[in-house]
Amino acid sequence: MEKLVLLKDEINQLLARYGVKFGIYKNNEFHEQLFPFDPIPRVIEHEEFKELEKGLIQRVDALNRFLLDIYTEQQIVKDGVIPEEFIFVSPGFLSECQGIVPPQNIFAHIAGIDLVKGKDGIWYVLEDNLRVPSGASYPMIARNLCRKASPNTFRENNVEDNRNYGSMLRTVMDDVNTGGINVVFTPGRYNAAFFEHSYLAEKTGSILAFPNDLEVNGDYLYYKTYNGVKKKVGAIYRRVSDDFLDPMAFREDSLIGIPHLMEVYRKGNVALINSPGNGIADDKGIYYFVPEMIRYYLGEEPILHNAPTYLPFFEKDRRYVLENFENLVIKDVAEAGGYGVVFGNQLSKEEKQQMKEKIHLESRRFIAQEVIDFQDMGILDDQFLVDRKADLRVFVLSGKETKVWKSGLTRFTRNPDSFVVNSSQGGGFKDTWILSQ
Repeated sequence: MEKLVLLKDEINQLLARYGVKFGIYKNNEFHEQLFPFDPIPRVIEHEEFKELEKGLIQRVDALNRFLLDIYTEQQIVKDGVIPEEFIFVSPGFLSECQGIVPPQNIFAHIAGIDLVKGKDGIWYVLEDNLRVPSGASYPMIARNLCRKASPNTFRENNVEDNRNYGSMLRTVMDDVNTGGINVVFTPGRYNAAFFEHSYLAEKTGSILAFPNDLEVNGDYLYYKTYNGVKKKVGAIYRRVSDDFLDPMAFREDSLIGIPHLMEVYRKGNVALINSPGNGIADDKGIYYFVPEMIRYYLGEEPILHNAPTYLPFFEKDRRYVLENFENLVIKDVAEAGGYGVVFGNQLSKEEKQQMKEKIHLESRRFIAQEVIDFQDMGILDDQFLVDRKADLRVFVLSGKETKVWKSGLTRFTRNPDSFVVNSSQGGGFKDTWILSQ
């Protein structure tokens, strides 16, 4: 590992050369920035990961059952487990998807589950990302460069090989393919995660398709080759958000969508990975109910822990939140990427009063959580070892089987006073070593 530390700058230079960057829009301008890599890995012991693996499979299976239910029978609402106010007013619930049952009944083919490990040694799930979770490519290419830089490091340590993500994803695409080729659908070069789109297309052996490359003809979706030949598409790993996916079904002004795609999808003639409408399941308000989902759909006790969470929608919880405001973190359920997160103890007296009024008036809009004192991890800062907060995004893939990739994206904050680790907020990343037996 010492050699990796010494080669930190060279590895980051190679990552930049390969285009491993993160793009963000700020003030209506597109900015590309490096996603800094720290060579000191997060290490998870074999037995510890086995327990995580069981809990992650359980959680994602329940979430897939929930999505199938909520877009068909809605039995969990009828049985009073989740109030209907948490379904139909959620921006993630798409009425256009009502009644659609995707191939193999799978909605969330790729789930990015964000966890932190508390100083009490317990892993807590912070968020479930089931729409278009990104980030798998970063530890893949970083590990590849580290392996080349210091092959002995990986000969001397029993680390699970993470080069199989492409084959795992390809298997999922093949499992739900309705007949035709697999494509990775990118909105284009100026998307924040374009590097990942092209990288995963290469690793899965899929076609990287841009908006003008795809068209609906009759009841099927086709990819148009450079010489005009059309190939039927059976599975599309789409990296375009729901709103822009089909201008005939969602936003009419979308220039990156595929007209009539939803008609083909509704007829069962193409698989969409991930399914549109999944935003209802990663709504931060719905997160509160996931342990009950596991009990309801699977008849099991949850293996993984939610962070202690309160819903101001319920009077008892609202009272607790308002009385303990300074000890809590408040999250806007419609925000993502580290935005809309407010720590009660960091607000001025006036800001606290304004936020409390918002919580009282728009109780469905917010959740509140106890601030988890999660473990610090060592990172290199100008050659000095310093402690920073870090989370872990684990990728769970669902096809005929549900499997957890034995790797993950560890993100850390470079700000010593911050708990927010998102790349869009200036964080960096580490490799995640899952130790084999």
